[in-house]
Amino acid sequence: MGEITGGEARALYARRPVVLLPLGSHEDQGPHAPMGDYLLAEAVAERIARRATEAGTETVVAPVLPFGKADFFGSMPGGIALSHRAFALVLTEMIEALLRHGLDRIVVLNGHGGNAPAIHDVTQSFMLAGRGVFPCFYLWKVAGALLPAVVGAEAAARSAGHGADPLGSIAMHLSPGRMRMDLLPERPSPPGTMLGLPFAGWGAVSFEGAEVNVPAEYDLPSPDGMGTGDPRLCRAETGAALVERLVAIGAGFVAHYAGQGAN
Repeated sequence: MGEITGGEARALYARRPVVLLPLGSHEDQGPHAPMGDYLLAEAVAERIARRATEAGTETVVAPVLPFGKADFFGSMPGGIALSHRAFALVLTEMIEALLRHGLDRIVVLNGHGGNAPAIHDVTQSFMLAGRGVFPCFYLWKVAGALLPAVVGAEAAARSAGHGADPLGSIAMHLSPGRMRMDLLPERPSPPGTMLGLPFAGWGAVSFEGAEVNVPAEYDLPSPDGMGTGDPRLCRAETGAALVERLVAIGAGFVAHYAGQGAN
């Protein structure tokens, strides 16, 4: 949408194309990966829109929202995130602006797990008000589910995690020049503890095998910004396969959504 002129917009938007809303984040993805992973959500959104349009469902991409809802990454220098209230308000205003001009066929393309609760709250409020059903396609959750079929279950278990797959391989495919695999440490920094207990993920500690939620940020359990997956196992060819499947599924869903007489 950012490249469409005003004159083109008046004609194009009168045809009620499907609008994709890519939402990302600006956060630590490890010492080797760019913090602006919203760029990947935008790139995949553009490919989905192109594929859907070529198949007969006119689709455009709204400007990406680069800042995600704050969750675990506030301790990262340079990271920018929005509170739940601010993120929900921005998303609401974006949808309101589209609806004002009859652009009521909207699919959210989410690129950050922390965004999910706010997206649900906002889209549910529109649905309950009878103003439309705006589904959310969580890109990296779908990609993570596809990973075992691409590399095998055992390899996926070793490579999947924050700072690794699926986003690592997707970044190596879509923006190889931005990845700095040479900056990976030989071994991750040891995780910290909280309340004298080991972490079980970023927001929980383990006590006698049970997970107990704690108000932690990522720098204690993951000082290097990486989860349990090994980024050294990421491959551009894995990313290419994941992107192709994401685009195929995403474009197919867009066509299905439009065919339901959406809103």
